[in-house]
Amino acid sequence: MSSGKDHQPPYFNIDPAKAAQQLSEPVDTARFARAASFAARGRQDLAKRGYAPDGRKRLRRFSTWEVCRYLIPVAPAHFRRVLGKNPELPQGTGEGNSKWFSLEDVLRLRDHFAAEGAAGREYRPWRPKGLPAKIIAVANFKGGVGKTSTAAHLAMSAALDGYKVLVIDLDSQASMTSIMGGQVADEWSTAFPLLAKDYAAALRDENLVREAAGRPPLPFDETLTEALEVSPRNLIQSTHWPNIDLLGAQLNLYWAEFQVPVWRMGLRSWPLWDALGNALTNDGIVHDYDIIILDTPPALGYLTINALAAADILLVPLGASFLEFDSTGRFFDMLYSTFASVEDGENAARRKDGLPEMRFEWDAVRAIITRFDAAQQTDLANVIQAYFGDFMTTFRQDLTAMIGQAGEQVNGIYEADYREFNRDTYVRGRETFDRTWAEVKELILGAWWRDQQLEETMRKERVNG
Repeated sequence: MSSGKDHQPPYFNIDPAKAAQQLSEPVDTARFARAASFAARGRQDLAKRGYAPDGRKRLRRFSTWEVCRYLIPVAPAHFRRVLGKNPELPQGTGEGNSKWFSLEDVLRLRDHFAAEGAAGREYRPWRPKGLPAKIIAVANFKGGVGKTSTAAHLAMSAALDGYKVLVIDLDSQASMTSIMGGQVADEWSTAFPLLAKDYAAALRDENLVREAAGRPPLPFDETLTEALEVSPRNLIQSTHWPNIDLLGAQLNLYWAEFQVPVWRMGLRSWPLWDALGNALTNDGIVHDYDIIILDTPPALGYLTINALAAADILLVPLGASFLEFDSTGRFFDMLYSTFASVEDGENAARRKDGLPEMRFEWDAVRAIITRFDAAQQTDLANVIQAYFGDFMTTFRQDLTAMIGQAGEQVNGIYEADYREFNRDTYVRGRETFDRTWAEVKELILGAWWRDQQLEETMRKERVNG
């Protein structure tokens, strides 16, 4: 018996003939070009929501309340007294007690308090002298897990803490580059030429060996000759953050995923996984910065492998869902298969040549639950925590309205003016990344401390030996 209404899902009484009439003509490849062009214009428009009217991105100023609560451990009344007694210090802008300071001002004020302030307070972050930057890779081959957001906010957290940070965008989607306001003309302004330079250097050395043995050289084209002249410092650009620099990305960076295996086939002895790490080390970039953050594409390709091989610390964001837990487990499995196979292949050759074996090592690996809704996901998050154990951070990044609103402006939450929110909302939204940074910072400082102790032990052995 019919009720007179159509209740027939999933069929919906669709008429095939009428459905055919609704179709456009078959889509050819040119239509993708038009869609890409429309998206590019839209992307540019949306990205510039967080820009100033002159088309540049600028970091906002910070109020006395923020400076004293989050940036410099000093009471507001004492902070104002110090400024009053030292007119040469940045005085901020605004009237009365409502003063606003740039981050450059804050960094200068930190230096003053570190020299003149109370003993035992951490006005500047700890950093051992002489040791290289700590490199952090943020990776997972599942998209949409909060990878770029986590990497960007860690960079901003570290910068607010006073560290000098380099962010390297290895994802051809270039979301990190947009957040940082970067401008990248082509693949030769990305990390691609650094990989090319490493291959060119290996090929040049191989040809010297072949020449000495009377063998013909391997092909060495103009692109590789040009790559040898590339310096990472010429590719790195400043950002609207005074202590964050960027090596950006753009769509053509994806070409590396095709070109790297071609190079490897041309020279089987080239350790392709070391290319990025070599560039950062050989050109001294690891001594120009305190922290280097690598934002990777959502795939375990050659760019991600380079990032993981270069990293000291690996962070793996995932949501508290079965699919993301399952995918992350498979990601760890692929990491094992990939890097164990490299170790096996390399060490077989090294044993034959009487050389010491190599192995990949990381100071720490942590999975971070992102976009966490405690009302609905606590049970599953606890299960994930139980299975991953010490691979997990203890804090889970809450999903808040503030995070979503900042994302719509292509900004980080630290770039959002708290006056646009209820202050409690701002405090809660900020806390989710502050606490993530606290755990990551603990890993960084612990790894630096361990490195420092090892350096000291080795120094003593050299002196006594």
